[in-house]
Amino acid sequence: MTRVKRGSIARKRRTKMSLFTSSFRGAHSKLIRTISQQKIKALVSAHRDRDRKKRDFRSLWISRINAIIAQNKNKVYCIYSKLIYNLYKRSIAS
Repeated sequence: MTRVKRGSIARKRRTKMSLFTSSFRGAHSKLIRTISQQKIKALVSAHRDRDRKKRDFRSLWISRINAIIAQNKNKVYCIYSKLIYNLYKRSIAS
């Protein structure tokens, strides 16, 4: 069989991975095996946290709306659920 030299291809692959993890600390940006593990972990965390961010912002908005409603007790909407119901009824919120 002929000899296959694939040093340049492997080096390109490793360089691309090390550029992704260049800002990581210690061995996580130096050693190839830990680089690949940390890249997978970072991508999994990014995917998971995109959904989590939506959840967190929704709860933040709800708590802010509740705080505004609590400050303005003399207004019509004194309960969050009534406010949202009336917004949907007027088709302001979708």
